[in-house]
Amino acid sequence: MRDLEQATGVNRETIRVYLRHGLLPEPKRSKPNVADYEQAHVDGIRLIRRLHKEEGLTIPQIRRALSGELTDATIGIGAFPHLEQLVAARLDRFDALVPIESILARNPDADEDAVGLQKIGAVKVEHQEGQTMLSRTDAEIVAIWGEMRAAGFTEANGFNIDLLKFYVTGANDLGRAEVSNFLEAIDGKVGAEDAADMALEAINRMMAFFGHLRTKAVLKAFADAAVLPKDPPRDT
Repeated sequence: MRDLEQATGVNRETIRVYLRHGLLPEPKRSKPNVADYEQAHVDGIRLIRRLHKEEGLTIPQIRRALSGELTDATIGIGAFPHLEQLVAARLDRFDALVPIESILARNPDADEDAVGLQKIGAVKVEHQEGQTMLSRTDAEIVAIWGEMRAAGFTEANGFNIDLLKFYVTGANDLGRAEVSNFLEAIDGKVGAEDAADMALEAINRMMAFFGHLRTKAVLKAFADAAVLPKDPPRDT
């Protein structure tokens, strides 16, 4: 426990709270009075502290998110990349699935939309014991599309799931470029642990950075479109 405190900067009382609430796996015990902690515990503690301090999540919110509940609207979007990439992977919860019923309140057509989004490569649908299941991130994608439809982005208004293909293509291209640039930049300069911390920071910060750039680009595109004629010229 002393080593864990030194590695994370979190005191043992707080770590015990994380363990008590099920946010961390129980350590292996080679002897009754010996607890063996692994790198997964170090990474998990750092992440939980970051979610609590920077994202503003409470312990119950973090616990609910880890258990797969996506109905808590107070969980910020920035939390999901952290949970998906670090907590799930480092604590043996990678690809943890949630039932599609958990997002029906946000998207009543979740079953149909999940199938459509899978066809364009946006999500992956799983089936377990007769239930349709999605990863937490994929469930959030389906839920967001349901909210977009409720806002008027419907087939009747000219919007369908196929129009989202360019998001999938763009995200894949951007992700590959980001990782390639990141690895090339840090090669021979940064150790593995520091690189992991930097990557986590980039996942959190650069999404907002890109979001601001996208907002500027969309507003400019609307402004440029406004100067164009609405109707084609007529023959005289």
